[in-house]
Amino acid sequence: MIRSLWTAASGMQAQSTNIDVIANNLSNVSTAGFKRSRAEFQDLLYETMRAPGVSAAGDNMVPTGIQIGHGTRTVATSKLFTQGDFQHTENELDIAIEGEGFFQITQPNGDNAYSRAGNFKIDSEGRIVTADGYLLEPGITIPTDATAVSIATDGTVSVRQPGQDQPVDVGSIQTVRFANPAGLEAIGRNLFLETDSSGDPSTGTPGEEGFGTLAQGYLEMSNVSVVDEMVNMITAQRAYEINSKAIQTSDEMLQTANNLKR
Repeated sequence: MIRSLWTAASGMQAQSTNIDVIANNLSNVSTAGFKRSRAEFQDLLYETMRAPGVSAAGDNMVPTGIQIGHGTRTVATSKLFTQGDFQHTENELDIAIEGEGFFQITQPNGDNAYSRAGNFKIDSEGRIVTADGYLLEPGITIPTDATAVSIATDGTVSVRQPGQDQPVDVGSIQTVRFANPAGLEAIGRNLFLETDSSGDPSTGTPGEEGFGTLAQGYLEMSNVSVVDEMVNMITAQRAYEINSKAIQTSDEMLQTANNLKR
């Protein structure tokens, strides 16, 4: 019974972490480019009181044995990089990636980060930047006299200027892929960092060699489903309650044992 107290407590801790993950998903339901996380669990060590397969009387063999588990633990919070819904914004600097790939962003310290959020802006120098002012890589500068900006599905950026009959190309947006995007490290601000687990970034042209195409005037929204998260929340709440009930039951059984008299 003492074992059951710690076993049930581990279940409560695991479900508490599960609720934390679900709450973060729900809080980012309207965040552009956000990818939902999923808590994953693993059972703990087992105390083997009788090993399965040991010899019994005569030539008989124990078919199952006796093993008592010691609860559960959280082993991962995996990012699920499924495609989010597209929202039509008609903003010429809103860009969605349809398929695989990330935008490459230059952080203030010069390091590269990666994002699925395509809600870009133009800074005072005409450069395309994120909402925090981080530069899109490779850098693209929009002329101050540009009357319209056009972004093709392959990332080619062109502008219309007074006195010009044809659009003028000012740069090209490249996207990046990873062998294991779930291994990226989320650092907030809609940004990810590469890790040993994610593998090295592979840069390419949108629409080629498995890279997703770009859609101007659209935003990829969060891939969080409110209904699914609410169901997960109810399941986690009930699991938390039943683990707490196991602790109460173990405590009552210990109390009964303590109250035994000769």
